[in-house]
Amino acid sequence: MASVPKSLLNTEQYLCIERKASFKSEFYRGEMFAMAGATHHHNLIVGNLVTGLNNLLRQSNCQVYPSDMRVKVSPTGLYTYPDVVVSCDKPTFEDSEMDTLLNPRLIIEVLSESTEAYDRGAKFEQYRSVESLQEYLLVAQDRVFVERYQRQSNGTWLLSDFRKSTAAVPIDCIDCKLAIEDIYIKVDFVTKVIGSSESPMGSA
Repeated sequence: MASVPKSLLNTEQYLCIERKASFKSEFYRGEMFAMAGATHHHNLIVGNLVTGLNNLLRQSNCQVYPSDMRVKVSPTGLYTYPDVVVSCDKPTFEDSEMDTLLNPRLIIEVLSESTEAYDRGAKFEQYRSVESLQEYLLVAQDRVFVERYQRQSNGTWLLSDFRKSTAAVPIDCIDCKLAIEDIYIKVDFVTKVIGSSESPMGSA
């Protein structure tokens, strides 16, 4: 017996469903992918990042968004929810709902066991197609470790990493430095870290 073809959604159908849902889902190539809840460490780090960036950027024309801000990767059609997003100048949204950002300047993802491969690989590959994106940060939640990818004038991305709690991460695209100790406030690395979110294109 022939299998029944999978029914794919279009963008309008996804957004209609997503805006009424009680949980978040990513969307890619006609399919929705539910996102699971985050760990204790993950939530602490995201909160610290949002607070730290808001304090640093309070006098600037940049806006800091937590993970409820949906981002569309227009060249590929991926709809996703980065852990932290920064947009500067005038943010551009897909429609009048103003809940889908099109022009992120900085994206930060907090790594987990289940999403690390995706965040480093397929997801970052898609993010790199966003013209406005200038820097991408990956933040470990099981140790002090931050990776910073910076877009170069020739289109390549330069990697630098930070492993000392006394260091600060320079984020040139928003003209500030984020202290490592501020990222990991109240994070106890003795506590076991368990992976969380699902990803639409595979995970570790």
